[in-house]
Amino acid sequence: MQRLLVVVDMQNDFIDGSLGTEEAQAIVPGVVERIKTFDGTVLFTRDTHTENYLQTAEGKKLPVEHCIKGTKGWELQADIAALQKELNAPVFDKITFGSKGLAEYISDNIVAFGGISSIVVCGLCTDICVISNVLLLKAYLPEIPIVVDSSICAGVTPESHENALRAMEMCQIEIV
Repeated sequence: MQRLLVVVDMQNDFIDGSLGTEEAQAIVPGVVERIKTFDGTVLFTRDTHTENYLQTAEGKKLPVEHCIKGTKGWELQADIAALQKELNAPVFDKITFGSKGLAEYISDNIVAFGGISSIVVCGLCTDICVISNVLLLKAYLPEIPIVVDSSICAGVTPESHENALRAMEMCQIEIV
């Protein structure tokens, strides 16, 4: 049985770019260490927008350009990008908060993985993309334990991070 680690949106714009926070910057070393020491398969998501972002439904509600494909802000943080390349790990570009492609990939490859014992999730932002991907994974894979490592997640604010953790816990996600 295989363990999976899903690293959500550890991109420059969310760390120290247009939507960066001190909390996001603070989790980078922990995420790097978790990837390096994880005994299992690591998968990544990457928030991906185009030049017309401000005209999209999301852009109208969050009018801050970020993660525009091909820009430095869209790229995974350098240390994390190096590990992704070293592991030759899949990266799922997503145009919205949750990645159907990630959930379908995991669901479609359970047999190839030799079964999945658990999925650990970390990354940014707890209250938007982490919670969206966690609940999507739970919908696709209701019998597989999903764990969120809160020490290597950060939200838009500390308060919204805590609210998201509580909401996920209510949905039978283990928070550590």
